[in-house]
Amino acid sequence: MAKKKALLLGESWMSSATHYKGFDQFGSVTFHLGAEPLVAALKNSPFELTYMPAHEAVNGLPFDLEGLSTYDAIIISDIGANSLLLHPDVWLTGKPVPNRLKLLRTWTEAGGGLVMIGGYFSFQGIDGKARWHRTPVEDVLPVECLPYDDRIEVPEGFSAVITGASDHPILQGLDGEWPLLLGANEVTVRERADVEVLARLPDSEGGHPLLVTGSYGAGRSVAWTSDIGPHWLPTPFVEWPGYTRLWTNVLNWVTKAA
Repeated sequence: MAKKKALLLGESWMSSATHYKGFDQFGSVTFHLGAEPLVAALKNSPFELTYMPAHEAVNGLPFDLEGLSTYDAIIISDIGANSLLLHPDVWLTGKPVPNRLKLLRTWTEAGGGLVMIGGYFSFQGIDGKARWHRTPVEDVLPVECLPYDDRIEVPEGFSAVITGASDHPILQGLDGEWPLLLGANEVTVRERADVEVLARLPDSEGGHPLLVTGSYGAGRSVAWTSDIGPHWLPTPFVEWPGYTRLWTNVLNWVTKAA
């Protein structure tokens, strides 16, 4: 059986530093990839994952439904809305291009599976700069973004509270307590019959949604408000056998394979 195709957008960044050594100084730039845990987890799964780091997604995400329809699932993780809205042709030369946020909405409505994973540039993000609030992509999600900085930092860690039925396809094989998480994005759950909260933060941290599913037209969507790797999702979570099972289950569900 041919593998279903999934596209992961984002989860990369560059950092610059200035090093001072007495009178002298020099600069350095480092490129980081944040999706290695998920890429490794899905390596031998029923899914063929294409990883498109943030700087590649600016040009690489298709500009038409035909291109998007190559994928059964699209995962948006730690990349702001501006990266997909402000293509260089728009930003540098003022040339009109298709609105890929609207295309993602149409693609999902036609039967695609959209997943948004939390991070500093997911949902509304740090200082509100992710800017997914009031976008066509937000329309697809089973949650609504806040209009301001939505980070919930929990450095001491919290354990997920499972609220969904144990026989839900996404929760199957995930018995017992999950490893600690260190943060999440705060969102609000849409009040619709198709929306289901499968996991949340504990009451001591506000009880906010952690894992939420929903439908949009003929498609499905999932919101996971924590990370897929450090820092919000520590190494013990990545090394937990349930990590691979969780993300395989999510993709199976969102693509209607389960």
